[in-house]
Amino acid sequence: MIEDCLKLTTYVGERDRAGGGFLADALVDAYARRELQTSVVVRGIAGFGTKHHLSTDRLLTLSEDLPLVSVAVDSRERIEAALEEVVGLTGSRGLVTLERARMLTGSLGAPELPDDLPEATKLTVYLGRGERVGRRPAYVAIVELLRRHQVAGSTVLLGVDGTAHGRRERARLFGANARVPLMAIAVGEGARIAGLLPELENLVERPLATLERVRVCKRDGELLAEPHHLPATDPSGLDVWQKLMVYAGEQVRHEGRPLYRELVHRLRREGALGATALRGVWGYHGDHEPHGDSFRQLRRRVPVLAVVVDRPDRIRRWFELVDELTPHTGLVTSEMVPAFAPTGPRLATLDAR
Repeated sequence: MIEDCLKLTTYVGERDRAGGGFLADALVDAYARRELQTSVVVRGIAGFGTKHHLSTDRLLTLSEDLPLVSVAVDSRERIEAALEEVVGLTGSRGLVTLERARMLTGSLGAPELPDDLPEATKLTVYLGRGERVGRRPAYVAIVELLRRHQVAGSTVLLGVDGTAHGRRERARLFGANARVPLMAIAVGEGARIAGLLPELENLVERPLATLERVRVCKRDGELLAEPHHLPATDPSGLDVWQKLMVYAGEQVRHEGRPLYRELVHRLRREGALGATALRGVWGYHGDHEPHGDSFRQLRRRVPVLAVVVDRPDRIRRWFELVDELTPHTGLVTSEMVPAFAPTGPRLATLDAR
């Protein structure tokens, strides 16, 4: 089954508060109370927001307020009903974005992709940490399926909190955490992704996935396209924003420093609105073998996903910076964010187009 949906994303700090508790908890409480289809909270490893305060897990003094990214997905009506509460909770902290997507639930089949999902498509699969295919984690089997179908790249992000099919599932220090949600994000040609969906259905007990438009800008150092040149507002008058995502391994260096760290520092120094780096647990891009942490490794070999959201005219500047820092490796994509709420603005909603 495929239907229109909205993806509601918030970028906040780990120690941001709402009422008498933490903001991230309040957001997931709201999603659980409204029984949204799925939501996932992912802890970042480095980043900064509109106040340009740097947070990183590298140094203890800077790791007390790591960035958090919360993603919630459901029908347009249910997300729009939750939006006012979410914007009220975040207030002047963090960023809130709304994005159009197509939601796949139940029997996936081999759907014909809608006209607004061109050759480059982003597939996100939502599942529990403990789901398995035989003796392997389900996310490992999914990444293997994606690579077998020659999808350009995939990164698995482990959630620390969230909802699954309307029920809250929070990670705990002592516990199996089998139902805590995670996201497997993949980018590739729409036809390839549509072709693998029947096999994906056989791997996941209760499949839930989204499809979104995306443009692949770079792959393994090769410049394929620049981000779309977008107007400042859409036809309904809402501000248009743009998102860059950079997929690379944590071991990738630029002049001796980890690529993601150099990217976050440069973006902050040059005045970007915000950026967040997220550490994955498994993934690949291009022709590289899937990889993640192993007891046999002395250095971490996990994927890292860096995200920057800003206005289209500024995104062009940040893409030039990304292009400079990724001369030989990485997967770089661009997406339009048709509704955006920074630091407590007017409530934004999307038209049906």
